Amino acid sequence: MSDLPRRAVTRTAKLASLPIGFAGRTALGVGKRTLGRPAELVAVEIQQRTADQLFKVLGELKGGAMKVGQMLSIFEAALPAEIAGPYRATLTRLQEAAPPLPARTVHKVLEEGLGAGWRDRFIEFDDTPAAAASIGQVHKAVWEDGRTVAVKVQYPGAGKALIADFNQLARLSRLFAVLMPGLDIKSILAELKERVAEELDYTIEAASQSAFQEAYDGDPDFFVPAVVAQSGHVLVTEWMDGGTPLSKIISAGTQEQRDRAGLLYCRFLFSGPARCGLLHADPHPGNFRLLDDGRLGVLDFGAVDRLPGGFHRRIGRLMRIGTMLDLDLIEQALREDDFIRDGVEIDPEALHAFIAPVAEPLIEETFKFSREWLRQEAARVTDLRPTNVVRQLNLPPSYVLIHRVVTAGTGVLCQLEAEGPFRGEALAWVPGFADEPAGADDDAVFAGEDADSA
Repeated sequence: MSDLPRRAVTRTAKLASLPIGFAGRTALGVGKRTLGRPAELVAVEIQQRTADQLFKVLGELKGGAMKVGQMLSIFEAALPAEIAGPYRATLTRLQEAAPPLPARTVHKVLEEGLGAGWRDRFIEFDDTPAAAASIGQVHKAVWEDGRTVAVKVQYPGAGKALIADFNQLARLSRLFAVLMPGLDIKSILAELKERVAEELDYTIEAASQSAFQEAYDGDPDFFVPAVVAQSGHVLVTEWMDGGTPLSKIISAGTQEQRDRAGLLYCRFLFSGPARCGLLHADPHPGNFRLLDDGRLGVLDFGAVDRLPGGFHRRIGRLMRIGTMLDLDLIEQALREDDFIRDGVEIDPEALHAFIAPVAEPLIEETFKFSREWLRQEAARVTDLRPTNVVRQLNLPPSYVLIHRVVTAGTGVLCQLEAEGPFRGEALAWVPGFADEPAGADDDAVFAGEDADSA
């Protein structure tokens, strides 16, 4: 990790270049409008250049800032493919190129976490990492009781760099507002900072994984490895053997494998809040594998959202209202939950045109996700013209991780090109989705749910 630009002055300079660039582009835009260029074209040009610079800078920063960039992928939906594509490619290259920690550094982290006699806890320990990510790496080992285990070791300094980057990004709210003027970006960044701080805490991750493991223990459809030990920046869990990574099913799986994996993937994401009050909030294909016995194995519980019953039911009712395509109910529900902020006016027909295709997978009894469907939806969402209704919508902080799951999860299902009864999974696992909204009395219903949530 020696090539990471860790020094605060270097990292701050890169992040500070963002608002400076924005100010220059804004001044240039004013000049172009003065010379007669259409205001809408100038606005789109400024937004595209701003987005380009934003993701270029975040992509250049590794370690903590790279994690920030991954978490901020919720903004990719607002970007044209020619900008978002290179950004994702940059992150992929950074992850693949990140050198592993030297063995002596790994041993130091293990000693700090498990004590000076850490070697006595293992029968075998492989110094070569089996996997690496933005803030840590995983080693395969044999625990003292003979179990094969995965040992997750956090990079030294990753937490400090990550929080420092978030503190700097919190000062850039004006820049993000150019891309999505309807967003309350300061609140979103504050929520992201809190959530990522939790992801750095392996004590929280161990508790979350244990809760999932207990809820799904013995389940015929899912396997969650048990937590073996946790201390400091070290997390030891059971090793998951065999099976086919979801990424390989995406690239070369049969249609039967795709449909099976897609249905289980959807079922796991829907059922978590109902079974243990938690939502797995990192639905990347690398965290899932289809095991040889047909179960879906699930890894990495660092990013988890807590969904209490009242709030979970509220989400279900929002989903249900969306499938009814009743414009008055939809707008009322979106304003109630602050997806449309006070003072923001929305074109009802434009809102309907946006909601209808998005709701389709939960309207049809059977739906086939496809890359073509995703391309069509992405083209609508990434339209940066000021008239695009998406740019006027807000993302309430309490929905940040839910949005991450919905967007990333939908992308994975489209990569799988899975077909199945996904509406049935929502009916089975999401409280409130099967309920009929109360129309004019909905205010009372929502008020009651607020009391439940409190």
